[in-house]
Amino acid sequence: MILKVTDSWSRPKFECRPITTANLADLDRFSSQHGKFRYCSCMRWRMTSSQYRYSTKESRVATLEDLVRQGQPVGVLAYEDYHPVGWCSIAPRETYGALERFRALPRIDDEPVWSVVCFFVDRLRRSQRLTLALLRAAVDYAHAQGARVVEGYPVEPGARLYTFMGAPSTFKAAGFSDVTPPGSIRLVMRHLAQP
Repeated sequence: MILKVTDSWSRPKFECRPITTANLADLDRFSSQHGKFRYCSCMRWRMTSSQYRYSTKESRVATLEDLVRQGQPVGVLAYEDYHPVGWCSIAPRETYGALERFRALPRIDDEPVWSVVCFFVDRLRRSQRLTLALLRAAVDYAHAQGARVVEGYPVEPGARLYTFMGAPSTFKAAGFSDVTPPGSIRLVMRHLAQP
């Protein structure tokens, strides 16, 4: 599955692809070129807090790669001229150990969902709507895998914590709706598959 995003000259600017064993080397290349991404390797929400606390950078890199080798969905990479330049983490919610235990974001119902929990875009490609392209590709990927509901937990720009989870305006532009329960301190947005 490939999603192409065009620029004003209508030529393909970005392509977004799900991570599989076929492009696992691209994930490693992206990780090696972006130290902040590599430090976490998008394992903060996948591991429980204690697992994460006792893990190392190297073990987190290896664990993410192992998940891909096991055929588990982990996310989508964006490419520019065949170079990986952006990341969106998306997977079934139950595969995120810390998210499942996070009291500020409990499940709002029994519906099976896929969750978007992280974006990372190369600093030279920011302000090019790449986060939106990644989110749209992630939604398409999840729905193609049978997900009926895709859920995100964005925060307003400038928030001190969790800024890597995306902005509400990006989710709204991608067709997500606010489904935050009354009294909740964290925003929950959903995208439903078309019948």
